[in-house]
Amino acid sequence: MTPGGQEGNDVDQPPIHVSDQAERRRSARQGVVFFLVALVALSAPATAFAVISRNEIGVLLLMWSPGVAALLVRLIRREGIADISLRMGGRRGWLAALFALCYPIIIGSIAYGIGWASGLADYTTPADSATGWPAFAAELFFGTLVGTAIGLVFALGEELGWRGYLLTRLIDAEVPRPILVGGLIWAAWHLPLIIGGSYLTGNGGSMPLIALLFTIQVTVVSFLFARLRLNTGSLWPAVILHASWNHVIQSFFDPHTTGPRTWLWLGEQGLLTLATNTLAVYLICRRPTRLLHQPPTAPSDAQRSRETTQT
Repeated sequence: MTPGGQEGNDVDQPPIHVSDQAERRRSARQGVVFFLVALVALSAPATAFAVISRNEIGVLLLMWSPGVAALLVRLIRREGIADISLRMGGRRGWLAALFALCYPIIIGSIAYGIGWASGLADYTTPADSATGWPAFAAELFFGTLVGTAIGLVFALGEELGWRGYLLTRLIDAEVPRPILVGGLIWAAWHLPLIIGGSYLTGNGGSMPLIALLFTIQVTVVSFLFARLRLNTGSLWPAVILHASWNHVIQSFFDPHTTGPRTWLWLGEQGLLTLATNTLAVYLICRRPTRLLHQPPTAPSDAQRSRETTQT
């Protein structure tokens, strides 16, 4: 998928008349504006609370701000909730969900492995973890399953806003390079936390550089989130990727890593993480994909019968 994100056909919808397309574009643009206004109004107090409290309640409130904003806009504008797309969408959706669960493990293993092996960062065993590589692998595997399951409660709030509303509205509004624009908005939404010192800056380092690297990282990975959402028509693969990433990188690999320059090389803003993630996203997203607002409807039994007869 190129940055424009317009490749493929929205095969789950019939062709749109020119006048209908213009109305759809106008409505989508209004929806984007309404969403951004609601997002700022809800996120500002939630961000302040998260920075001051620095606890899970503040994080939960903040992460649900995009989702609540999207639901409010849908309610006010009477848009309905059908296109949130909470159906998994069959085999394609389940495979995408499995990929989303494993992707952060692969990226983290490569990036942190290089960091530990090269001496750019040091491997450490947290006090509450068993020693040895078998224990490390078991903790990574089982911890990811449990951590992702818990993280779904948090990640769903963000994804209802970012990929459940903003992404599809930017595409319908015919905004140039909608995935890039959405990724930059997503990244900018995090910046007050970084500036406030409650996110990514706990291990020292240059706050402006951390903010810049994190912005690039989020913008890059937004292409993968968008591809999972649009290729399957389901929101769940993006939600699972979000929850898995947060657990694997923040709650597993980061606690196993120490060193005075760790902030520069590893973590969500680290150069090694960014390089590994950028290469992977490029390889995955370099080809066109489908553009589905919802999972395609399964063929009826009669259709299956006709297809079988024709075959």
